[in-house]
Amino acid sequence: MKFSAMTTTITTALVGAAVGGFVVFSSLPDSGTLETSSQQQIQDDDTDLTLVKGRKTRHAGSKIKVQPPQPIPEFVNNGIAWLVEAQHSSGGWGAGSHAQQTNIDPAKVKLDPATTAFAGMALMRAGHTPVQGVYRDAVRKTTEFLVDVVEKSKAEGPRITDMTGTQPQAKLGQLVDTTMTTQFLSRVITSLPNKDPLHDRASKALDKCLLKLQSSQQKNGSWGSGGWAPVLQSSLGTTALELAQVAGKQVDMEDLRRARDYQKGNFDPSTGKANASAAAGVELYAFAGAQRATAGEARAAQQLIDEAKKNGKLEPADTVNLENLRKIGVDDDKARELADADIASKAQIARLNDENLLRGFGNNGGEEFLSYLMTSESLVITGGESWKAWNQKIIDRLGKIQNPNGSWNGHHCISSPVFCTAAVIQCCTTDRDAVTLIQIAQNATKLRQAASQTAGTR
Repeated sequence: MKFSAMTTTITTALVGAAVGGFVVFSSLPDSGTLETSSQQQIQDDDTDLTLVKGRKTRHAGSKIKVQPPQPIPEFVNNGIAWLVEAQHSSGGWGAGSHAQQTNIDPAKVKLDPATTAFAGMALMRAGHTPVQGVYRDAVRKTTEFLVDVVEKSKAEGPRITDMTGTQPQAKLGQLVDTTMTTQFLSRVITSLPNKDPLHDRASKALDKCLLKLQSSQQKNGSWGSGGWAPVLQSSLGTTALELAQVAGKQVDMEDLRRARDYQKGNFDPSTGKANASAAAGVELYAFAGAQRATAGEARAAQQLIDEAKKNGKLEPADTVNLENLRKIGVDDDKARELADADIASKAQIARLNDENLLRGFGNNGGEEFLSYLMTSESLVITGGESWKAWNQKIIDRLGKIQNPNGSWNGHHCISSPVFCTAAVIQCCTTDRDAVTLIQIAQNATKLRQAASQTAGTR
C-alpha cells in the first residue's frame, strides 16, 4: 500500500433516490455542474407523518425535496484518496488495538469489521458504490470482505467476530462490529442491482446482522455497556435499525421506539444539558446521540405546522407548540411528543456554539469526530439555516487539523487514522445523504405512530 497524499478531484456526488421505499445511490457529476436553481425532487410514495383525528395527513410534499449538495472540499477529497490507499488488498481496514493506541500505521494493524464498515460508508457517502464511482472497486472489495465475515460468524450470539480488544470495541462497545456492519450492508444492498451476485449475499448477511442486533437490545432501548462510552454504540445501533428499515427490512417498531427514547432521554431541554453517565463523563457524546434521535420528530412537527399554514388552518406567524398541533387535529399524546421534540431540538441547536461542549474530552479522538458526524446528520434532518452555519463551522474546524498526508487521527482513545478520517469524510459530506436521512426521519416517525396504536390495542 502507498500512503502518499493524493489530490485526485472526486467528481461524483451522492444522492439518494427513494424508489418504492428503497434508497438507491446514484453517481452524478460534482454538484458544481448541477442546475442550482432547481431542487432534487425524490418521490416518496407514503410520507404521512401522523394521524390527525383518524385520517392520514400528508406533508405538502409527497416528495422529499433537497437542495443539490455542496461540492466536496478539496481537503476532504485528499482524505478520501488517503483512505482508499490505506485499504488492504483484502478489502478491509483496521483501527488497531486498545492496548497499542500509539500504533497509527494502517498497514500494521489487524483488520476489523467495524472500522471496515465505517470506512466503506465514508466512500459511499462521497459517491462511490460497488458499481459506480471512481472508487467502486474499493467499495466492492469492502462489501465482499464484510459479507464474508458475516457468513463465517456464528449464528448464535450478538457478535459477528471473535476479535477482541479493538479500539472501537474498547471505546464504543463490544457490539460495534455488528452495528457498523448492519449500517453498511443496509446502504450497500440498495446500490447493488438484483442480478449482481453480491446482492443476495449482502441481503442475507444483513438479515443475519439485524437478527443479532435486535436480539441484543436491552429493555431500556440501549445496547448495554462494555465500552468506555457505550452511549455512542447505542446511537449507532439506533441508526442501524433506521437504515435497515429504509432498505426494506422488517424492523420491530417497538425496538426502534425504545432505541430512540433511550437516546432522547439523555437530554434535558429545561437545562440544555445531557446526562453523560453512559458517555465516560463526556457530555458531547450523549448530547450528539440525543440530538440525532430527536431530529426526526422535530422535523415532523415543523412540517405539520408549515402545511397547516399553507392550508390556512394556522396564521403565518404561528409556530410549533402543543396548542397549535392540537388545533390542527393531532391527537394529544402525539402532539405532546412532537412539541417536546421541537423544544429539545431548539435547545440542542442553541448549544452548538458552546466550545466547552464541543471540545468533548479535551482533545480530539474518534469519539469527538463521530459526535460531530451525528450532529451534522441531525441538522440535515431538521433542515433550515442551522445546518449551513454548523457545516461551515465544522469544515473550518476539521480542515485546520488535517495531517499533511490527508488523514486525521485521534489524540486519545480512538486514535486510528482510518476511523477518524472516515468520520471526518462523512461529517463533511452529510448533505449528500439528505434524502436518506429525511426518509429515516419520516419512517421513524411513522413507526412511532404505529407502535403507539399497537400499544393502545393491547
